Amino acid sequence: MRRYLIAAGIVLGLFVILAGVKFKQISKLIGFGKAAEVAGPPPEAVGTAVASTDTWQGELAAVGSVAPARGVTISNEIPGVVKAIRFESGAVVKAGQVLVELDASVEAAQLASAQARLQLATTTGARTKRLLEGGAATQVQLESDEAQQRTALADVTALRAQIEKKTVRAPFAGRLGIRSINLGQYLNPGTPITVLESLGSVYVDFSLPQQFLGQAVVGTPVNVAIASAKGEALQGKVAAVDPTIDAGTRTIKLRATVQNAAERLRPGMFVNVAVVLPKQDPVVTVPAMSVVHAPYGDSVYVVEPKKDESGAVVKGPDGQPAKVARQQFVRLGPSRGDFVAIAEGLKNGEEVVTQGAFKLRNGAPVAVNNSVKLTPSLDPHPINR
Repeated sequence: MRRYLIAAGIVLGLFVILAGVKFKQISKLIGFGKAAEVAGPPPEAVGTAVASTDTWQGELAAVGSVAPARGVTISNEIPGVVKAIRFESGAVVKAGQVLVELDASVEAAQLASAQARLQLATTTGARTKRLLEGGAATQVQLESDEAQQRTALADVTALRAQIEKKTVRAPFAGRLGIRSINLGQYLNPGTPITVLESLGSVYVDFSLPQQFLGQAVVGTPVNVAIASAKGEALQGKVAAVDPTIDAGTRTIKLRATVQNAAERLRPGMFVNVAVVLPKQDPVVTVPAMSVVHAPYGDSVYVVEPKKDESGAVVKGPDGQPAKVARQQFVRLGPSRGDFVAIAEGLKNGEEVVTQGAFKLRNGAPVAVNNSVKLTPSLDPHPINR
């Protein structure tokens, strides 16, 4: 019996010892949890930038389409067989340059016959006139001969005009398109031969909301840039403003004239248009990547020192002031390159989060790390575009 009591006492002692060890471990974990609750979550590493004030030229942004200042589809006026082709696809031609010659052998023979009749009628009319002066002919005969002479002259003129129409010429100087005909091909009237466009100056057609009608007037400067190409924007001016407003879109159509000596713009191109306004406004700008877009509004995270209930700045373990992120809703203005203007909600000099904003919430502790920092630009040119 005594042996069983000793064994039970040993087991009870081991149980008490294990219970004490577990109690201490659990108490220690509870203490760690309370300490972590007081300290809050660890700070998130973020990159930041400082909001700055800049002066931007007032602009009205739009998208446009390039149209030729002068463009036409070259076609034949009368039917015929292609006798000669005097141009190459894509060639630059002068005004009046011969492009295509149609076979005019039949008309040439008819012209020779008409010229012979004209010569005979002219000779006959002159003879009758001399006879009339001598009293050997009548006035009626002279008038009949002169009518035949005029008829023959009209036939010659008509045949010459028909032969001239067998030669297709460039109506103005410009660049030709791709040839659509072949040698020996029979052409019906109006058959497209090629296109001719003058590219030294082009039109850019675009639209603006109706509220900007009074700002974009004839003569207002515009900058035209190709979205997928590098290089400086081309300058032009508003040449025409449509007097009517589209009832469906409430927009007004405008046309700008742009010099295109280097032929960077081609008809049908999509371009970005900026109507330059005379007014320059100071704006608060931040990198566009710092803006968090959401259905309930746009916002930025402003980095500021953490404060306790008394308003004193809280310091971190390193002795430096601890920082937190404050979500600030903003109203966006126009954008330029990698920057966006803040019309309302942000002041000059405030530090905003540019990298890592997606993982923040209002009041979240942050640790600023700008060792790896992107460099935004007002005129970016990505290397992969």
